[in-house]
Amino acid sequence: MTSNHDPQLLKGVLSLVLLHLLAEQESYGYEVVQRLQAAGFSDVLEGTVYPALSRLEREGRLSTRLVASPSGPARKYYRLTPAGHGALTAGTTAWTRHVAGVDAVLTRPLPIAPEKRP
Repeated sequence: MTSNHDPQLLKGVLSLVLLHLLAEQESYGYEVVQRLQAAGFSDVLEGTVYPALSRLEREGRLSTRLVASPSGPARKYYRLTPAGHGALTAGTTAWTRHVAGVDAVLTRPLPIAPEKRP
């Protein structure tokens, strides 16, 4: 699936999407990137995801643990903390309200477009 997500829109919602993915399943960084890409965010790169994961960890929304990897260095697994679950709940509510408001405007019928003048 090809996607051209607006970077500013994605930046605003990436943390919420990451929290949701990690609430579904504990994952290591590269796995999170793969899961995002599988969800249709094919243009999301590791250079965007890792800083967001680190910020969520600093904010106390994620905890981490190192797990030995059969194919290289240990992997850092991320999972939600209780604060992360609270942020996910609050963020989902806010996002749903936001989408409903945007949808209410964007689904209004538009007046007939004026004809182009030479």
